[in-house]
Amino acid sequence: MDTGAGRAHTGMRIAALLAVLLVGGAGYLFWPRPAAVPVVAPGAGTSDPPPVPVLLATAETAPAEDTFRAVGTLLADESVVIRAEIAGRIARLDIAEGAAVEQGRVLARIADEEWTAVLRQNEATLALQELKMKRVEELRAKNVVSQQDHDETVAALDQARAALALARARLDKTVIRAPFGGILGLRRVSPGDYLQAGQELVNLESIDPLKVDFSVPERFAVQLAPGKTVNVRINAFPDESFRGEVYAIDPRIDAATRSFLLRARINNPEGRLRPGMFADAELVLAVRADALWIPEQAIVPIGERQFVYQVRDGTAYLTPVRTGLRKPGLVEIVAGLEAGAVVVSEGQQKLQDGAGVVAAPLLSNGN
Repeated sequence: MDTGAGRAHTGMRIAALLAVLLVGGAGYLFWPRPAAVPVVAPGAGTSDPPPVPVLLATAETAPAEDTFRAVGTLLADESVVIRAEIAGRIARLDIAEGAAVEQGRVLARIADEEWTAVLRQNEATLALQELKMKRVEELRAKNVVSQQDHDETVAALDQARAALALARARLDKTVIRAPFGGILGLRRVSPGDYLQAGQELVNLESIDPLKVDFSVPERFAVQLAPGKTVNVRINAFPDESFRGEVYAIDPRIDAATRSFLLRARINNPEGRLRPGMFADAELVLAVRADALWIPEQAIVPIGERQFVYQVRDGTAYLTPVRTGLRKPGLVEIVAGLEAGAVVVSEGQQKLQDGAGVVAAPLLSNGN
């Protein structure tokens, strides 16, 4: 093969290929192109996002109470164990266990035959001494009786009078009465029992009103005074609160606990509360009449700070607030809002600062 001819042929093929590429490039540069079609992102050019449905609440003023909670015990207003003051057999017993009795009601009688006889004996002795005294006075007027005889007669008369008073007192003690109105407890004796002096018969409790004792630390000393309100809750009535009033403060601070002992009085007209019950006492130290309250679920905690979404003209703005007291379902706003401010109480998880909102009739779990 002629290698020179082959090289010439290959050169011609390369030249032809270059000519084709040059012509194609010129055509690409000068050939008319179609107008570019713009690429539109989804949602671009449409209206703003729709408002988020939320529940709204209004900040309202209501009294706020600064309180201190303590544990206490209910006590009877008056409580006593009825006892026999003298020995003797029970002649009559009129104790209806658990019944209400009025002051002065006769509960028991001790056989009084012996004491009646003693009384009559002392009455006779006194009568005799009075006659002797009269005779001595007559004789003394005639200077027949000495001063010593006169003085001895006077002393004997006084002694007779004292003995009669003692006999009457002992006879009176055979009748056992209720010292005040209240509820009788369970009796410890039966009819016919022989009582010893000091033996228990029954307990008597006055339960309307009741007392409640509880302790308060000394740091609250300047806020303590008779007349303070106390709200008491009892385990037996978990859904109720019983209002009372402090009427006495022990002047001595407990050295072990550094606390004051307070005593309050609670009305108990229906007798549902009983002495000895455990009491959860909430002492009202101060009252602010114009405190600001919002629903507790409106609070949005972020880090260590607390916020709410305040709504103005259909827009929710993340607003920092400072909270105070709490009560079931509500929280006090100390700073950050004014009375009448509208806040989002449910649906905050779908919001961001500046989002549009619309009031919804019902929201549950943010749906």
